[in-house]
Amino acid sequence: MTGAPPMNLARALGKHRPRVEGDRELEILEATLATLGEVGYDRLTMDAVATRAKASKATLYRRWSSKANLVVDALAHSKGPHEFPDTGSLRGDLEAGFCGMGGLTDPDAVAVFSSVLTAIQRDPEFAEQFRARFVAEKLALSRAPWERAKARGELRDDIDLDLIEPALAGIVLHRVFVMGQLPDEDLITRVLDQIILPAAGVDPTRD
Repeated sequence: MTGAPPMNLARALGKHRPRVEGDRELEILEATLATLGEVGYDRLTMDAVATRAKASKATLYRRWSSKANLVVDALAHSKGPHEFPDTGSLRGDLEAGFCGMGGLTDPDAVAVFSSVLTAIQRDPEFAEQFRARFVAEKLALSRAPWERAKARGELRDDIDLDLIEPALAGIVLHRVFVMGQLPDEDLITRVLDQIILPAAGVDPTRD
């Protein structure tokens, strides 16, 4: 199933119908995230989102051409910071960014991410859009504190940011998806102080 609208529905929409935008768009995106968290990507349908958002399926297809397009838009508008906090130290930045709303200790954010894992392997359209429009933005966001730390001279000279930057998320998500352990602020702090900061050449006691 591609999630594309039936041909008769696509014709009925017409190219001059008004766009779905503003508060109505946000309501639909929030309904998408709620449905995604409950049933996962594979079982999510445009019908289910339309019902939850109290909208017609035609309204959804007027704005989003497929389920993949809708879900990636919803993920891109999901809660969380749009820039990493600048606390003056790498340790402070990472603690603030990963322990806040939309971070690794936010159960809703982790649940939504979990719901799309299988889709990345099974749905090429979704995987392409997810990586280009969601992952790329998140990587740029999480790279910022490392670039600031490098500019401040906190990091060792030979640090490979491409390797070290995703390490914190990788360690924490391994515990979530492989070991079934929900992360908390204490875990984030221990991973930072015992693994990430020493590997980057940063003194964990300096904040």
